[in-house]
Amino acid sequence: MTEETTARAAAASPGPVPGPESAPGPGTAHGPGNVQGPETAASRDGAGSRAKDMVTVRMPAEGAYLSVLRTATAGLAARLDFTLDEIEDLRIAVDEACAMLLPQALPGTGLECEFELGTYSMMVAVSVRAAEGSPPARDTFAWTVLTALAGNVDASVGSDGKVTIVLQKSRSASRDG
Repeated sequence: MTEETTARAAAASPGPVPGPESAPGPGTAHGPGNVQGPETAASRDGAGSRAKDMVTVRMPAEGAYLSVLRTATAGLAARLDFTLDEIEDLRIAVDEACAMLLPQALPGTGLECEFELGTYSMMVAVSVRAAEGSPPARDTFAWTVLTALAGNVDASVGSDGKVTIVLQKSRSASRDG
């Protein structure tokens, strides 16, 4: 908007004029199916000495959209200087977590993936809302693959039926020094 249009809109409107100061900021929803972030964990919860970037991706709970999530995973891991092998492991792990969750997803609902980027690690939480939410079995080949690719893996079911798989991947220690 030009200054003249902004002034006219302000005179005609009883509320605040949309402008840069009222535009959605980091971590604010921009509409359905959009990416949020980055938001810092320290600003979100008011704690922490080192702010961690938070990125949230929401999309329909359908396999056709998983390529978007794999690409986002790879891009964020590359930002943390993960090796090419670590990036590929994380992409496959996120894809496998989604494959475990999508069959449980309620029709027409979304899949949510939250990324927390640390200095040397990334935490990824993939969630869907399920009718009869149950965590994935930990004695399966798929769970073994997840653990081998991501390092630390956990799963939980919320009281609202939201099933979540959390992956924690750290960058190689040999690259840190």
